Amino acid sequence: MGESPADRETLIRRYEEGPARLRAALSRIPAEALKWRPGPGKWSAHEIACHCGDSETVAAMRIRFLIGEKSPAIVAYDQAQWAERFDYHSAPIEPALEAMDAVRAHTAGLLRRLPESAWSSEGTHSEMGRYSAQTWLEVYAEHLEKHSRQVDRNLAAWKARTA
Repeated sequence: MGESPADRETLIRRYEEGPARLRAALSRIPAEALKWRPGPGKWSAHEIACHCGDSETVAAMRIRFLIGEKSPAIVAYDQAQWAERFDYHSAPIEPALEAMDAVRAHTAGLLRRLPESAWSSEGTHSEMGRYSAQTWLEVYAEHLEKHSRQVDRNLAAWKARTA
């Protein structure tokens, strides 16, 4: 997708709609399948939701550093390690979803208030290298969409297993 204001608006709209998409995917998961893992090293739908709460919180800070600081360092993290160390499997799901909802709503407002010049702001991501505000938007517009599809795949695998 391009970097025009119209393209950016499309990405911001996708970013805003992400929480509803993830919640819709999660609503299709029967209670008994919520913590089912489709395989070794794979996350349950519950763990996906907890990851999204943490990841969206990190993302909200990343865009603020990109816009608010000069040449910030954007630090990567090991999401699998976080899932294990923070025991996502046992963590309550609703606070994670509420955090996701809140930071997305708060950040969407910020994105719409940014002047055009802000979109060229950049820093250095510890794994990706050059990392601009535009890159951030492209990544996070898709983030919850990807995890919604992952939840749907978990459900399909769970149903296939029980068929």
